[in-house]
Amino acid sequence: MSPLLEVEDLAVEFGGTRVVRGVSFQVEEGETVAVVGESGSGKSVTAQSLLGLVPHGARLAGGHIRIEGQEVTGLAEEQWRKLRGERISMIFQDPLSALNPSLTVGYQIGEMFRRHRGLGRKEARGRSAELMALVGIPDAARRLDEYPHRFSGGMRQRVMIAMALALDPRLLIADEPTTALDVTVQAQILRLLRERQRAERLGMILISHDLGVVARAADRIAVMYAGRIVETGTVPEVYERPAHPYTRGLMRAVPSLRDDRPLEMIGGGPPDLSKPLTGCSFAARCPFARDVCRENDPEPRPLGPGRTSACHFAEEVIAHA
Repeated sequence: MSPLLEVEDLAVEFGGTRVVRGVSFQVEEGETVAVVGESGSGKSVTAQSLLGLVPHGARLAGGHIRIEGQEVTGLAEEQWRKLRGERISMIFQDPLSALNPSLTVGYQIGEMFRRHRGLGRKEARGRSAELMALVGIPDAARRLDEYPHRFSGGMRQRVMIAMALALDPRLLIADEPTTALDVTVQAQILRLLRERQRAERLGMILISHDLGVVARAADRIAVMYAGRIVETGTVPEVYERPAHPYTRGLMRAVPSLRDDRPLEMIGGGPPDLSKPLTGCSFAARCPFARDVCRENDPEPRPLGPGRTSACHFAEEVIAHA
């Protein structure tokens, strides 16, 4: 059987600057794949491209996207509208800006049923109330008529989840779903997503820079740096024995209860992708870098089942984990 999602050599450009550079990964039924990396690494642009929502001023410059074996790269907007919500859906990063402030939440959720299922207003309203109750919004029937500003950050995120799940999609993209939420609400949102995923056998892509959230929610992880995926593997593999110096740096910058070592930082900054790159894009910041790194950009190579690293000295990095 085909994976729920296959992404092969995806490339996105802004005005000639390639900001997503040959990204490849796949998601299986019932699996959560986390995509992590610092701000500007290309996570959100990659996620939006998977829904045919390439940001303004950008273009899909190459690669393939397949949903349940169907090639969707290059689909017309009308075809994308039929796929969004039905087969692939997204929880956006900021629910307050993603929701329309001038429309009630009930109307916005119900629009999914009216447009895609052809339901009347009364029936769509009933389904919306059911969904709001399903995602843990108390007194759902009454709150249908409230506007987004009347909801807390956690409740707005639940409304976004209800909208994303309304049409029973096969694949869900969650872009920073717990940003700006306190840790208690974070745990509630993650538990809710996990419950719905198990009930519906959803495949999920979790976009995050929070490694603690990823540890609790994901099965596999893809680490992005400068528009490329530089390491993949299961969460235990990547967390315990990182195989790329950038991943190693990320892990060493996270506080740990197991020891009192001082936190480390990754020196320097990401490369300017508008300028030609020679060699590995992380070489200038890498403690393992040698001449070959500054001359040849390493391609991702297998280190075991489902494990890859785009580093010339991956085995050495693992030994120093």
